Amino acid sequence: MNKYQISGISVILAVSMVGGVQTSYGWWTDQTAPVWPVQMPYEAPPKNQDVPDVSIPPNTNPLSPEEIKRAEALLPLLEGKQEFWAMGEFVHLGEPSVPVLVKALTMPSQRIRYNAIETLSMMKGVSGVPALLTTAKEPNEIPRVREHALRVAIRLDPAKTPEAIEVMARDLNPSVRKAAAFEARYVRQKAVIPILIPMVTDDERFVALSALHSLWILTRHETEFHDWDTSTKQDRVAWSSEWVEWWIANKDIFEIPVPQRSKRSS
Repeated sequence: MNKYQISGISVILAVSMVGGVQTSYGWWTDQTAPVWPVQMPYEAPPKNQDVPDVSIPPNTNPLSPEEIKRAEALLPLLEGKQEFWAMGEFVHLGEPSVPVLVKALTMPSQRIRYNAIETLSMMKGVSGVPALLTTAKEPNEIPRVREHALRVAIRLDPAKTPEAIEVMARDLNPSVRKAAAFEARYVRQKAVIPILIPMVTDDERFVALSALHSLWILTRHETEFHDWDTSTKQDRVAWSSEWVEWWIANKDIFEIPVPQRSKRSS
């Protein structure tokens, strides 16, 4: 705000932005006078200039003996202050480094095992899916690592995952069963339907509801109205017979429907 003395009259000028237009207002402090908005020249900020692509594409060539040694030296670094750098190095080495990276899935550190799974996801290491599924089915592995292994395997190659989903669906840990029930909705194959139907009667309600929602998403089958959210195990056992009867009658002709398009994308 600036103050000027013009012919004995004090003038205070204030500049503001209104609706993208720079405007000046004048107030006469020594006498009463109207205020006139005045449009000032306005220049839009310069457009962003094209920035050249300087990223380095992932390696697609087989690793040399030196590169294999380097990749093996990165494995312990998947935990600690340099873990993100080590993950990025594996991503740069690309798919050829997967045979080395999957060794981390059996290392003692939980953090290393989890970060190895995340690295396979980042590099889209499809060849690592069998190792991920082995980890997902391992009963002695912690649930957090098993769940992440299944999640990444489904994103990379869902066709290979129904067996792991079936194993996890029978696990003693309800968190593992819930992960199987939830992630199954992203596997658009008939093989997961008979896995999900028995899970509707699971002792844990959140497991049962996850299985039910996956069934609805995959089949779009509408049953009689039931209050599943407040149901007991006895309720779910009785109601699940509708799903069993439907599957027996339709399993030979049923096909997974085409996914519904989001309204935002239309």
